[in-house]
Amino acid sequence: MTSANLSRAETATRSAAVSVLTARVELDVTTAPDVDETGFATVSTLEIETDAAAAGSAESDVETWVDFIGESVEAVEVDGVARPVEWDGARVRITGLRGRHIVRVAARAAYSRSGEGMHRFVDPVDGQTYLYTHYEPADARRVMACFEQPDMKARYTFVVTAPAGWTVLSNQAVADRTADRGAQRVEFAETLPISTYITSVAAGPYHRVEGEWRRGDQVVPLGVYCRESLAEHLDADEILEITGQGLDFFADAFRYAYPWGKYDQIFVPEYNIGAMENPGLVTFTEAYVFRGAATVAQHEGRANTILHEMAHMWFGDLVTMRWWDDLWLKESFADYMGAHATAAVTRFPDAWVTFAARRKAWAYLQDQLPTTHPIVADIADLEAAKLNFDGITYAKGASVLKQLVAFVGEEEFFEGARQYFAAHAFGNTTLDDLLRHLAAASGRDVRAWSRAWLETTGMSTLRIERDAESAVLVQSDPRPHRLRVGLFDVRDERLVRTRTIDADIAHERTPLGEIGAADLVLANDGDLTYAKVRLDAVSLDAVEAALSTIDDALARGLVWSALWNATRDGDLPAARYLGIVRRHAGAETNSALRADVLANASFAVGHYVTAERRPQERAAWLETAWQQLAAADAGSDAQLAWARSVGSAARYDDGRVEELRGMLAGTVAVPDGLELDPELRWAWLTALATTGHATVAEADAELRRDPTAKGRTAHLTVLAARPDADVRAAAWHSAWEDTTLTNDHLSATIAGVRAGGRRDLIAAFDEAYFARIRGVWSARSIEIAARLVRGLFPEGESLDLVDAWLARNEDAPAALRRIVTEQRDHLARDLRVRAAQPS
Repeated sequence: MTSANLSRAETATRSAAVSVLTARVELDVTTAPDVDETGFATVSTLEIETDAAAAGSAESDVETWVDFIGESVEAVEVDGVARPVEWDGARVRITGLRGRHIVRVAARAAYSRSGEGMHRFVDPVDGQTYLYTHYEPADARRVMACFEQPDMKARYTFVVTAPAGWTVLSNQAVADRTADRGAQRVEFAETLPISTYITSVAAGPYHRVEGEWRRGDQVVPLGVYCRESLAEHLDADEILEITGQGLDFFADAFRYAYPWGKYDQIFVPEYNIGAMENPGLVTFTEAYVFRGAATVAQHEGRANTILHEMAHMWFGDLVTMRWWDDLWLKESFADYMGAHATAAVTRFPDAWVTFAARRKAWAYLQDQLPTTHPIVADIADLEAAKLNFDGITYAKGASVLKQLVAFVGEEEFFEGARQYFAAHAFGNTTLDDLLRHLAAASGRDVRAWSRAWLETTGMSTLRIERDAESAVLVQSDPRPHRLRVGLFDVRDERLVRTRTIDADIAHERTPLGEIGAADLVLANDGDLTYAKVRLDAVSLDAVEAALSTIDDALARGLVWSALWNATRDGDLPAARYLGIVRRHAGAETNSALRADVLANASFAVGHYVTAERRPQERAAWLETAWQQLAAADAGSDAQLAWARSVGSAARYDDGRVEELRGMLAGTVAVPDGLELDPELRWAWLTALATTGHATVAEADAELRRDPTAKGRTAHLTVLAARPDADVRAAAWHSAWEDTTLTNDHLSATIAGVRAGGRRDLIAAFDEAYFARIRGVWSARSIEIAARLVRGLFPEGESLDLVDAWLARNEDAPAALRRIVTEQRDHLARDLRVRAAQPS
């Protein structure tokens, strides 16, 4: 383990011996508009207090380190006295400490191109420079010298010197601003105690829309920001409306006033994740600024993310996990609260439908990998923490919290949360702290629930065995569930729920009694528990004929989920699944369900259909998408979803080349109501390039039409996707070797390499991939290295190469082995499912 990869044990020792009281961080980013300037000045002044007894000896001085990763450390002072600079590239060694001290570290940090630390972006539309920070879990040390662990909270004062005229933002409001010779010096008010990973700075000519939220005597200023060139697309009114609805909801639910002063939300370019809960300055991906038409599911997803991050103001920011083992203490709760608040107070009442179909699918996938882990995980170091922002920590955790709410009662759950906030505000906690308050508020044995759900791995699979007289609910991997079984009959050619059976189960077999001749028996109707569901033969026949006639969107979503899980497991032939999709997806009215079903169908064609049958299924899927596009109502959500699906399907089959080329050129009529916005035009052009029907000149012309950041990124994919061995080889090498590629440009290049599933063009690089991955893991940041290791993993017809690498590299970093092991499992599933297909 390098010195940059901090361990749980050593950070626990450090926080026992050293407390951080205040931190003053001065950043000079006046050099940012000059792209030849690689870094910026940063000075941290840290007020600390040491405990020699906690360090091991009350009689000796304390030795510790301050974290910093950057271009150089220029000076270190303790109480105004210069010290030798002892810096190994990640840690600044500080010795001879006893009692209270002022530690000052002057350094030079690097502007980032990977979305880690201080990311610098130059807008190709107007040449303006934009900065923002992103740290989680441990990249604050790329911007400032600090104690990079969540349990060493401090009160921060940020001082930023930036070009005059720029908007400069941080967690708190501006306390003082002075101008001098083309620059401005902005000092922000001191924060309340927070962890390093949620401190934040942004600077640049950002566009601002203002608002305000009031509750009694409390007034919270609201701000919504984006790049100036995106301002015309920023639907700030909807964002501010949802923000106000969320602050109302959480104020009532938590009964703890929003503690962070202002509430700014900024949409930033080349962002690695969906959003980040920096108190007072929440950052979001620009993908949530819709440049053209957007589906209801996209608007709902943005609302959910806004409310997810808002829940973090309490779960995560106000009360923070002690170490990353308890990451779920913020992410599981925020995922649950995001869906709960979205359904409760916004115009998206079907948020729990989306959760059941989309978030749980992520959890089910993650929980079946060999690297799955308990929700309360064993996180030994920072590299392990980085990889645990996954479907277990988020979606499975939220799923079992939903069960907990049903178990203890909603009011009791929220009362436990209120007690938790009151007892631990601005502090750090573990699992035991939360369980103690939930048990006190509910009177329930929540520790038994924790042992069954938070501290185990895997999931049950529920299925129904029935005969003419009765039915039995059977579960694999038995554990306690409180659930509902729905019984549906076909009436007037529609599947209608006729009754439900509530059941508490804990064993492998639970009798349900007489159920009659129900056409569909749906275990976990209402989505009350976390488990995969299998449909019996009679039920499968019923949904094959009439799935789209079920009125209840949640029930439809559970059926779609059951079908997809059975297909992924090789229990349902892919051809039968695709037949059901072709028959019923066109009638699906829920935006999120429709989007997920279309994506799953495309994945099934590419991964689960046998090689012999794949051309036929690819052609059939493209034709289905094309016909549904033509049949959809003008300007409808469905029309847009099917248009996007056409773009996806046309990467694998060229049956509609002439029509697509004509629509892009304006010589063939576009379906009434369909907006050929930039995203859709690039998607269709990428499909044409992938099948060899678009030229470099046409790609360049499209870039002149859309010379934005997204346009430039899409242009890279189009060029790399051309079906020429030399083109793909050049793109493959560029991904590995061109260190000037930004995070987004790297992903775009990888997408081009993989476009169309053309293994014949890239299989020659399989051995080279395995020869490179250890080197890239050592040389590049974990964000960039992980994109390469995942994105370029060879998806061939054999496991031999990956198995040989794993056998030879038992000493490889654990995080790297985890990614490779997971990619191996995905490939093994593909091979296994294809082998299970009927001939």
